[in-house]
Amino acid sequence: METLKVSTRSNPNSVAGAMAGVVRSSGGVLVQVVGAGALNQAIKAIAIARGYVAAGGIDLVCVPTFAEVEIDGERRTAIRLRIQDRAIAGDATEAQMDAAAASRAV
Repeated sequence: METLKVSTRSNPNSVAGAMAGVVRSSGGVLVQVVGAGALNQAIKAIAIARGYVAAGGIDLVCVPTFAEVEIDGERRTAIRLRIQDRAIAGDATEAQMDAAAASRAV
């Protein structure tokens, strides 16, 4: 699953467009953020992306998890937001979601 890294300076409209494109093509995307400002931009982008994909019958859901990442030699706690279509989310494994997304690809 593709990972988009969002920072405090990221433009929510641009991030939303990238999210929508990846979700349409593969069924889901991971968004990684470090810090409150980056999380704020990512959440705004998710709200915007929901509007972009809704007309195509895609209902986005967001599943947050913590992750340890290394930035400039320093370990930091990141938040990863798994953004995917509710129709393929459920209790499916990542492999099942990838297969479902591949079958939807146009």
